[in-house]
Order: sequence, then structure tokens, then C-alpha cells
Amino acid sequence: MKKTRKVTFIVLVCLLVFLGGGLIIRQGIRQAQSEKYVQSQTPTLFIHGYGSSYKAEKQMVNAAVNTGVTNNVIRANVNKKGVVTLQGKFISTAINPIVEVNFADNKLIDYQRSGQWLKNVILKLQKTYQIKKFNVVAHSMGNMALEYYMLKNASNKNLPQLQKQVNIAGPFNGVIGWKGTPKKYTLNSRGKPSTMTTSYQDLTKLRKTYPKNQVKVLNIYGNLEDGSNSDGVVSINSARSLEFLIRNRAKTYETLEIFGKKAQHSQLHNNAQVNKALIKFLWKK
Repeated sequence: MKKTRKVTFIVLVCLLVFLGGGLIIRQGIRQAQSEKYVQSQTPTLFIHGYGSSYKAEKQMVNAAVNTGVTNNVIRANVNKKGVVTLQGKFISTAINPIVEVNFADNKLIDYQRSGQWLKNVILKLQKTYQIKKFNVVAHSMGNMALEYYMLKNASNKNLPQLQKQVNIAGPFNGVIGWKGTPKKYTLNSRGKPSTMTTSYQDLTKLRKTYPKNQVKVLNIYGNLEDGSNSDGVVSINSARSLEFLIRNRAKTYETLEIFGKKAQHSQLHNNAQVNKALIKFLWKK
């Protein structure tokens, strides 16, 4: 009987030592992360593209989680009427929380409406968590939702204020093969297209309304290096035409061109180079 108690005692001591050691290791990891990344409660919204869902952004989100950037990911589901339901919660100790925006109507090309639906997400977060600032990572058509949101709401100081945006494969001046997209056009030294789509003409108002010296911008686009000067869906010129819209007002403006097969439109959100770049841009100290 005494021998059994002794064995039990030893097991308990070993267990406590193990748990204590694990706690120390976790504290050490958190300390290392706090020294490497900003420790902020500003949420970052990930917005998917046409015909897609939050799942398309999962690899980027997982890269942020696995790198130790954040400990909290929730989802904002937007139904076909634009009503937002939050799935999950911001925890009290949330660091660099991420919101996966998921549009039920994922083939919406009415940018006025998708911009309003993004506003609905932001209003929901503001009401639920009293957020005052936010970041955005947008892929493909998600970029148009963001820019049309900014077109209507950039000057509204009652809304949370955009701090950083990462634009990936943005079809600002149209999509290859889509009606209304110019087949061939050039950009001048300021990024202005020689021919503009109707939606791009709308967005030129951002040149006067986009917040002055507030938002840091990283514009990422793909080059398949196959002679198409595109990522297979969006031309380099279409993606780069963002410069003309906001560079003269952005706090900072950077570009990153991705080359090769992994630069294909749908591969850009599954690209290690992209993951590394956006993590550094958004959260690195």
C-alpha cells in the first residue's frame, strides 16, 4: 500500500514538473512572439474573391496563426441579403485577431452592393466589439468590395478607420475577357490607364477622398512569365492601376510582383512568398 502511494506521488510530481515546464516553454514562446510582432487588438479582415469563400483565404490565415501572429480567428458570414452573423468570438486576450469574411453570394459583381456588405461587417464588429481601427487583406474581387467601401465611407469618422491594406490580384481596371475590360492599354508614370472600365472611372474619385496619410498599402500581383503579362485572370496593368487611385494619398505604397507558376491568380493566396510578405507588412515590428 505504501509502495503504491509512493509511486502515485512520484507520478504526480513528474506530471507537475512536466506541466510547469510546458507552461514555461509557452510563456517563452509568447515572449518571443511579442518581441517579433505587434501586440494589437486591431482586427484584420480577409476578403475572398469571385466564386470563392473564406476557405480560399485559409492558408494565409493559417500561416498567421502558425507563425504566432494571432491567437484568435472568427468568421463574419454575410447572407444573400447582406445580413452579417459572427461565428466565434474575440477573446479578452485577443492579439491581432483575424476576421474571415464569407459572402454567401460569392458571384456578386455589383460592387456598390458588395461595398455596402463589407460596411455591414465593419458595423457589426464595431457594435459587438467597439473596434476603432481595422486592416484588410483582399484577394481578387474582394479588392473591389474594399475600394467601393472606401469610395462611400472613407471620410466617415464615425466608422472604424482603415490602417493597412494588402491587395492581392486586384482587378481594378477589369478582368481578362470580361465585357467592358479593355484588351490592350498602357499605364503612364503615375499608373493611370490609357483606357478605363466604368467601375475604374467610379474609383477615380478616391484620388480626392481616400484618407490622406492614414493607410499603408501593399499591392501584390502575379506574373506567369508566359507572355500574357498577367496572372492568367488579371493583367499586371489592371492590378498596378491601383497606384493612380490612391498612391498620392496613402501613407505608404508598396508593390510586390510574384513570378512563375505560383503567381497564377488562384495560387496567389496559397503562396508562401505572399504569406511571408503580408505577415511582415501587417504585423512585424
